[in-house]
Amino acid sequence: MLREWWKWASIVLGSLVYSVGLNAFLVANHLAEGGFVGISVLLLYKFKLPLGVTFLLLNIPLLIPAWRLFGHDFILRTTVGVLAVSLFSALTARLQLPTSDHLLGALYAGVVTGLGLGLIFRAGATTGGADIIARFVRHWYGLSMGKTLFSIDVVVIGIGAWVVGRETAMYSLVALFVSSRVIDFVIEGVKAGKAVHIISDKYEDIVRDIHEILNRGTTLLDASGGYTGEAKRVIYCVVSREEVGRIQQIVHDIDPRAFVVVNDVHEVLGEGFTYPSP
Repeated sequence: MLREWWKWASIVLGSLVYSVGLNAFLVANHLAEGGFVGISVLLLYKFKLPLGVTFLLLNIPLLIPAWRLFGHDFILRTTVGVLAVSLFSALTARLQLPTSDHLLGALYAGVVTGLGLGLIFRAGATTGGADIIARFVRHWYGLSMGKTLFSIDVVVIGIGAWVVGRETAMYSLVALFVSSRVIDFVIEGVKAGKAVHIISDKYEDIVRDIHEILNRGTTLLDASGGYTGEAKRVIYCVVSREEVGRIQQIVHDIDPRAFVVVNDVHEVLGEGFTYPSP
């Protein structure tokens, strides 16, 4: 129950943070945005239409059919996100922090809006608009959501270049990129780590040093060489980003010819990450 309430609180909090980023940094510095929010921002610049009201009116025709197609839970969360962004956009409309440095404004806009959207997405909701259209396109035509969302953003930013100018539109792309990185960080969490696969004939020595020096657990996987058919033992270990260099040094000291693969791992839970080792 507590976890469910936290999701709803995250949607509301994320909507507030996102709205602050829109008004205080993006609108204040006359930057463009992608999606339906971007359309609302351009209408604000061109015709002085209230951002929150326009955003809500654009989403209403999409929420009704989406309710029937994609399930009540997702659309209910998204509806709350749309209503909250619309409300908070109106309440924070006077919060303006313009800067003479467009790059600085774009960076702040990207960080704050990305933080807000990350909280919303992590709670299983969206801000509607282009995301719902992308789901429609995938449902009816089988096209990927990523390509559809990218296409919509390109069109909106392209129109934005005509409204706010090409140079400002370029700064807007910086804000979009920073926002996407922050969204990834919020969704993936600070508990991200690295997964290491090690193939070596001296696996026993390597495992021993990983246990003793890094105090990390390991898993041994049975494998065989695709060319030689020779049986192999693969060491699998998850470590923090800071420990990657240390584990590489351990392997190199024992077997410089060992085959090592390092991959990103998101949201690592369990012993040594979310609670301490015994």
